[in-house]
Amino acid sequence: MPLLPGAEPFRRDGGEVGVLVCHGFTGSPQSVRPWAEFLADQGLTVSLPLLPGHGTRWQDMQITTWQDWYAEADRELRALTERCGKVFVCGLSMGGALALRLAAKHGDAISGVAVVNPGNKIHDAAAPLLPVLRYLVRTTKGVVSDIAKPGAEEVGYDRVPLHAAHSLRRFFQQVDSELPGVTQPLLVMTSPQDHVVPAADSERILARVSSTDLRQTLLENSYHVATLDHDAERIFRDTFAFISRLAPEAAADPAQEGTAARGGA
Repeated sequence: MPLLPGAEPFRRDGGEVGVLVCHGFTGSPQSVRPWAEFLADQGLTVSLPLLPGHGTRWQDMQITTWQDWYAEADRELRALTERCGKVFVCGLSMGGALALRLAAKHGDAISGVAVVNPGNKIHDAAAPLLPVLRYLVRTTKGVVSDIAKPGAEEVGYDRVPLHAAHSLRRFFQQVDSELPGVTQPLLVMTSPQDHVVPAADSERILARVSSTDLRQTLLENSYHVATLDHDAERIFRDTFAFISRLAPEAAADPAQEGTAARGGA
């Protein structure tokens, strides 16, 4: 099945500090690729996988579950930990939830977590009906391209398969129960005006994790897909500053020389 434009996975070898970047539900690597490319331009080793069932057509997602999406992220993380001395995990929306579960499960193998508008709950009033509704209705309206910046578009599905939505709801419940197991430094970047994931999800995550090194950035000029929105450059810079503080070797990596002006001005 042909991939949607920009849905290709992204990987680039750099220094000894690695970063896993995870995209969101019904989205694709395109939505977070500028984030991944910026970090790679700073000399980091970066992996941005295409999650199963994403980046093609919604029918392919209909037959996948959260276990499939998480397994792919977990596989990429393990590959990074074999290659790098320190590894960080990042994610947008559901990708943020994936990053948080990886942190809870892998402990000291992960040096820090940076998430943008992380999902924690499906807030739609019909969500409790999904166990039955998914057998009666195949799809609902898509949630891509919640972006304030004119002309910016997210590549993803215009329909949400309800079997997958049901699995996402169960995944959020699973991750919520595991949040106390997150002990790593955590950077949460939140859009107060988000029409997909309310800011309350970020607040709950911040309240439930066990991390003592907690930082939050408010993305006042962006909607949900902030990595493609007005605050994108701030996200990129704040993430690299967060990583560099915890892994000073990232900022001193020779591979970063000559690229900072291109990616960080």
